[in-house]
Amino acid sequence: MKTIVAKTAAAVILMAATLSAHAQKFDDKGIARTETVRRDVDGKNEAIQVRVDFAHNAAFPKHSHPGIEIAYVLSGSVEYEMDGKTIRLQAGESLYIPAGAVHSARNVGTGVSAELATYLVEKNQPIVILDK
Repeated sequence: MKTIVAKTAAAVILMAATLSAHAQKFDDKGIARTETVRRDVDGKNEAIQVRVDFAHNAAFPKHSHPGIEIAYVLSGSVEYEMDGKTIRLQAGESLYIPAGAVHSARNVGTGVSAELATYLVEKNQPIVILDK
């Protein structure tokens, strides 16, 4: 597992460097999701990276994932709510989100904000599960 996390962290750094200029196509909530990598890890799990762009004041509602997530802020400022805590990250900062942890994210910056979300999840499962 340590090797998987180390390889995933290296991929995050590489993807952050290559995704600095990106054209967004926002949905009606002001969110643009662009999958950048999907790779089998061990036959049962896969690593997935998704660039998430947030329009000014846009928010992604409470949700969880069937595996871990590492969120790395590429630009702007993103505020996360998880376990009753508010965590504000600036570009260059990251957050570990445990499997199944209900959380939300919103752009609290002055313009468009973006994160690179890296997931290590069981194959053939939905990446995002909206909270009821």
